[in-house]
Amino acid sequence: MTTVSAPPSVQSRVADLAAAQITSWQEGYLKDRPRDIAALARLRRGAGRDAAALPDLWALVDSGPLHTVTEGGRPLGETELVRAENALYTALTLWALHQQSRGGRMHRPHTARQPAGLGAAVRRLMPPNDIDAPVLKRLVRAGTAPDLTSLAQRLRELMVLLRREDIPLDYGLLAGQLYAWQWPGGADTVRRAWGRSFHSWQQPTIPHPTPGDAVTGPADSDKDAS
Repeated sequence: MTTVSAPPSVQSRVADLAAAQITSWQEGYLKDRPRDIAALARLRRGAGRDAAALPDLWALVDSGPLHTVTEGGRPLGETELVRAENALYTALTLWALHQQSRGGRMHRPHTARQPAGLGAAVRRLMPPNDIDAPVLKRLVRAGTAPDLTSLAQRLRELMVLLRREDIPLDYGLLAGQLYAWQWPGGADTVRRAWGRSFHSWQQPTIPHPTPGDAVTGPADSDKDAS
């Protein structure tokens, strides 16, 4: 009997596309490829800003795959496309800010053993057996943002803290959540996911490198510090 698989959801397509694009740029950046270093410098200018404010980034953020009809799927509607493109843009620009001058991979896929959701990343900013109230307040404040631009601005503040501590994040997962966040009831769903992620982080009993996959070389670089 032939098994028919359901087409991927729009949220998963956004997540996969963000992860694929970031992974490509990230590897090039860490290998000092001028094209990828330049792309990161351009992208980070958009962190916390509305996509419409920087039209020069439209050609850099490739949303073309979202217009492709998947097997067994359907063309995305205008509202779906706009929200998917906004989520993709927001995730990519926040990653570029996070990755700036870091020698390790600031985008890392989430795993059960090493949670890399936003809540878990924020928990890692805190002492092992204590809650840092100001840091937690930043996460809560992000979750209560009134619109996507405000959310991006509040997340930008968190990415600066994560960058300082070399704490990676799954930006594919975040991109999918940013898409879901824009729909009615989506913000509540995403806030719950961030809360579960926050409580999922357990201090490791055996020390391991913070990003888990740093490349050879110094942790800091001034190649794009401008």
